[in-house]
Amino acid sequence: MRRWQVALGAVLAGWSLNAHAAELGIAAFNIAWAGSEADFNEHIRVCTSPQVNWCDTRAKIAKGDTAPTLEEDARAKQCQADFDTAAGGPGKGLLIAPCNAYKLTASKWEKAAPGSYAEKLEGLRQTVDGLIRARRVDVIAFQEVRSAGVINEILGSHTADFEACVADHTSFQTVGFAWRRSVTSKPGKCTPEAGLAIKESPQEPASLRYLRPGVALSLTIGKDPLTLMNVHLKSSCANLITSPAFKGHELTDADAACQVLNRQVAPLEAWIDGVAKASPLFVVLGDFNRRLDEEAAKAVAPKEVRKDHTDPATPNNTGPNGEVSSRFLWQELSDGDPTLVQVPPPVTTDCKGFEGLDHILISAALNARQTGPISSEKVKVEQKDKQVIMTSDHCPRITRLTL
Repeated sequence: MRRWQVALGAVLAGWSLNAHAAELGIAAFNIAWAGSEADFNEHIRVCTSPQVNWCDTRAKIAKGDTAPTLEEDARAKQCQADFDTAAGGPGKGLLIAPCNAYKLTASKWEKAAPGSYAEKLEGLRQTVDGLIRARRVDVIAFQEVRSAGVINEILGSHTADFEACVADHTSFQTVGFAWRRSVTSKPGKCTPEAGLAIKESPQEPASLRYLRPGVALSLTIGKDPLTLMNVHLKSSCANLITSPAFKGHELTDADAACQVLNRQVAPLEAWIDGVAKASPLFVVLGDFNRRLDEEAAKAVAPKEVRKDHTDPATPNNTGPNGEVSSRFLWQELSDGDPTLVQVPPPVTTDCKGFEGLDHILISAALNARQTGPISSEKVKVEQKDKQVIMTSDHCPRITRLTL
């Protein structure tokens, strides 16, 4: 009888604890240069102007090279100058999506039917509606969004139940959140992190180009503070392991894109360290543009994480432009102070977007709250057949966490 009473007491105690637990659905979704119809119309006005004529403002780097040729660099700079002139000045040019953003060309646009951009926005609305209705997602971290107004437009019929914010930025792309009002016992608060918006070309003092900032969302789940940190890091230095399509790189390689991503390491780590002290329950998610899974699979001794062999748990020694000796991003971020846990990637997916770039990382303290193995899934993006402008080249990645 006593044994039965003890067992029943244990079950009831478990129910009592679980009654206070909350489950939160979280998603990271890069929505691919998502703006309003007015933003898109301005993009078309500039790109169809005679002096621009759909030119590409980004200098192309030949396969196997680490930087563009002088001729290609000069061509891209002239294109950028023409683009800025048509936009009304360099500052205004940064607020318009470049001509290659939607993979359009002069001939493709001439053949496109009216409402092409509306199809993209409708695809985003349908995708987000599925996240909220079918998968009970409560918080969505967006990347490549123009404004909070665009997030509200994409939320569609769910706008009244959600709040939205974005990090202020001087360029078209920024990061933002949408969160269900009912999940937090205190009003949610967004805090931009400008430290990640480093200057893309520090050797060009007059350049106005900065990378995207980060943004933190502070929620209160029951009585517990939870912080979610949304990032979109520098692209084109994704792989550690060389594949048929992409050359592998460490962050200290001479590759131009890797040198930029390298300079984001110190501000990202400082941001995470600061949040960890104030809010032990935290999530870092978004488009890292880096195969953290490849790095995690590589056995690296702590003294080998940095080229200068200093302890990755200590502050980085930075160079004149903020560069560090960190060879690997994952081992630098999850250095034991704090320790991070990668939510495993989905085993199977019908997503046709980029793989291995979008990640969800959780703190060790939050991982300890989980009652079973953590997992994630990628959700197919809604898109019509023969849609001229794709809904997104990323698929939402989602997970459910217990708090």
